[in-house]
Formats: sequence, C-alpha cells, structure tokens
Amino acid sequence: MPQGDKSKYTDKQKRQAEHIEESYEKKGVPEEEAEARAWATVNKQDGGGKKPGGSGRKG
Repeated sequence: MPQGDKSKYTDKQKRQAEHIEESYEKKGVPEEEAEARAWATVNKQDGGGKKPGGSGRKG
C-alpha cells in the first residue's frame, strides 16, 4: 500500500479523521499538519485501516 493510500480505512475512520482535521485547522494548525495529525490520531485509536487486504491466505 503506497504512502498516503487511505483505501483500507472504513468510512467511519475517514469521517473521524476529517472532523479531527477540521478542529486542528480551527486552532490555527496548517492544513497539511492538521491532516497528518488527524490520521495519526485515527491510527492510534484504531491501529490503522480496518478493511481486509493483502496477500494472506485463508484455509
């Protein structure tokens, strides 16, 4: 998964990151920094993307 790829995140995680980013921006944090902090917060809370993926085998 390339850096910056958010496809493994659920819609709920994406919404959470968006709200967190907006709150940082209201506090005067630059947009790029706010986005980075928001995704770091989501990762810390949930441990990363929740959607399954990768080349693992079941069976």
